[in-house]
Amino acid sequence: MGDPCGVGPEIVVRAWARPELHAVCRPLAIGRPAVFRRAAEQCGLALQVAETPQADGRSALAGSSPTRMHCLTVGTAAAEDAAPGKVDSRGGQAAYDALIAAARLALDDKVDGLVTAPLNKASLAAAGHDYPGHTELLADLCGVDDVAMMLYLPPSPQLPGPAGLGVVHATLHAPLREVFTQLTEQRILATIHRAHEAFVGLLPSQPPCPALPRIGVCALNPHAGEDGLFGDEEIRLIAPAVAQAQAAGILASGPFPADTLLSRARHGEFDAVVAMYHDQGHIALKMLGMHSAVNVTLGLPIVRTSVAHGTAFDLVGTGRAEIGGMLAAARVAAQLANDRSRSIVSRC
Repeated sequence: MGDPCGVGPEIVVRAWARPELHAVCRPLAIGRPAVFRRAAEQCGLALQVAETPQADGRSALAGSSPTRMHCLTVGTAAAEDAAPGKVDSRGGQAAYDALIAAARLALDDKVDGLVTAPLNKASLAAAGHDYPGHTELLADLCGVDDVAMMLYLPPSPQLPGPAGLGVVHATLHAPLREVFTQLTEQRILATIHRAHEAFVGLLPSQPPCPALPRIGVCALNPHAGEDGLFGDEEIRLIAPAVAQAQAAGILASGPFPADTLLSRARHGEFDAVVAMYHDQGHIALKMLGMHSAVNVTLGLPIVRTSVAHGTAFDLVGTGRAEIGGMLAAARVAAQLANDRSRSIVSRC
C-alpha cells in the first residue's frame, strides 16, 4: 500500500484496473481495504475490494480481476484517519506494517515477490522506525548486509540495449559528505558483481544479444580525477575494483567520467552502469524515463521492485499521479520471479 497519505493507494488501484497488470501476475493487495476503497472512489473506479483473511497469497487470488481486488488486511484502522498529503506517524506505521507483512509472505514462499508503493521517510521516522527507506528496512528484515539499489529502465524504442538500462549504486541513502568514507574497493567490487548478476537474468538468451552484461563504472570525481589532479579515488579504489571484476570474468570497464557515461550507456554501449552515489545515477536515469523507471533491490533473498518516485504529497487526490512506474514495477517483478523460478528448477 505504501503511505496512505501519499499517492500509493491511488496508483495501486488505478494500476489494478488495467488488464495488463493481470496479464503478467496474480496480484494481492496488502494494507487497509478502506484506504483502497477510498482511493478507488476518488478515482471513479468500479473496484470491489474484498478482504481476505488468507496469509497465503497463492490461495487468496481466485477471482481477482481489474474490477475485483483481494486485500490482505494489515495494520490498524488508525491509518484510515491520517490526513492526506501530510507527514503523519500513522501513515508511516501503515506503510511499515504493509511492507513487513508482504516481505514475510515472500520469505515464506507464499508469494513470488513484492511491489512497493512509496513511503515517506519522515513519516516512517515519526512512527519510530529509523530506516532511510525500503532498501535498508528490507535488508534488516531479511538478515543481509550486502544489498544494492538498481534503478532500471526496461527495453523501449528509446533504448537500443537488448535488456534496457540499469544503474546500480555503490552507496545509497547517505549524506554526500559520508560517501567518501563509505566507498571502499570491496564495496565497489561487490556492486559491480550485483550489476552483473542482475543483468545475467535480464539479458535475452537469443542471439545477437551479448553473452555477458556490459558494465560501465562511474568515476567519483570530475573528469575521472584527471590522473589524481581532482582526487585520487579513481586510482586508489575504483580502478582496482574494476580490474578485480575483469579478472573474475565480468565485462566491466572504467572508471569513466559520470557526465558522459550515462549518455554512452543510453546509446547501447553498456547494459548497466555502477554509480558511486545516489544522485549521480538517479538524476541521469530519471531524465531518460522518470515514469517508467523501476527500483529493484539487489542482494535480497526475495524479489522486490518499486516505483522510482516518492509519495508526491502535492498530487494526492488530483488524479494526476503517473501509474506507468507501478505497471512497469509489476512487469519487472514478474520477470525476475519467473527467472528465479527457472534458475531454481535448473539447479534441482
